Amino acid sequence: MPRQALALLERVENPGTYRGHLLYLRGEGLRALERYQDAVPILVDAVDLAPSNIHAWMALGWCYKRTGRLDDAIDSLEKAHEVEPSEPLIEYNLACYYSLKGIKQRALDYLTSAIHTNPALRDLVGREPDFDPIRSDPGFQALVSVIV
Repeated sequence: MPRQALALLERVENPGTYRGHLLYLRGEGLRALERYQDAVPILVDAVDLAPSNIHAWMALGWCYKRTGRLDDAIDSLEKAHEVEPSEPLIEYNLACYYSLKGIKQRALDYLTSAIHTNPALRDLVGREPDFDPIRSDPGFQALVSVIV
């Protein structure tokens, strides 16, 4: 299905004011095909044209993470968080990325906020490998003991 979607998106000749959204959809298609490196420049253009599109920022962060650019992934999600500071999925992913960087307190702060806003996210913590770097941290264990 992503291949067909990309083929259809390529046919759009003049997207006008929807160019940013079109680029976002192309980036999502490439992301779905696990072509993260190819998706990055398209998603960069998408957020340049539509900086309030948190989904484009999140997709860009996802692709940056999977291309070994964790600092850029964090930066992308921090920008999404500036646009929508109450979105728990952004905070959850920031917690994951800060955990991978070994920045425990930032990871715990974002994780706490994400779970407070959307308690259903607590079900993901136990099987999320991104939290492995901080899993033995007493603060993380205290948070997990509260949410399990």
